[in-house]
Amino acid sequence: MPLDELKATRAKISPELAGCPYVKDLDGIIKQLENVQIGKVAPEFSLPDTAGVSVSLSDFRGKYVLLDFWASWCPPCRRENPNVVKAFNEYKDKNFTIVGISLDKDKSKWLKAITDDNLAWTHLSDLKYWDSEIPALYGVRGIPANVLLDPDGVIVAKNITGEDLHKKLKEVIK
Repeated sequence: MPLDELKATRAKISPELAGCPYVKDLDGIIKQLENVQIGKVAPEFSLPDTAGVSVSLSDFRGKYVLLDFWASWCPPCRRENPNVVKAFNEYKDKNFTIVGISLDKDKSKWLKAITDDNLAWTHLSDLKYWDSEIPALYGVRGIPANVLLDPDGVIVAKNITGEDLHKKLKEVIK
């Protein structure tokens, strides 16, 4: 559900139920989503790359960055990868990059998918599957998902795929 619908649902819940675990979970989800709305600075994080070296989001400041949440085991992600490759190839020389954040747990399958799909950008994963803290930090509850950041780290779009990805990149990258 979008944030505004979650807030409307929460407003209908009796204050007497505020201590209920489900209401606490809902409050937590709302807080997470409020932190990753368009116009907000993206939350900082660090994850290991394919060689195990820690990489931070702030390392990419000064560029447009597409945070691409995906996994090798995700058929819709793999179907979207050619579109993401096309966007990368078109804009990589225009102050744009992609940071792939994988929800894989098997490193060999993750690395094979990167090679097989020709994903020539930075890839990060703690190999914790859905237990990774980073998808939760960004309110990701399904993949593929993505977040587009401007050079200052401000969120300018979320969950843009297919032709919408190319339209948005053309709009924001001059």
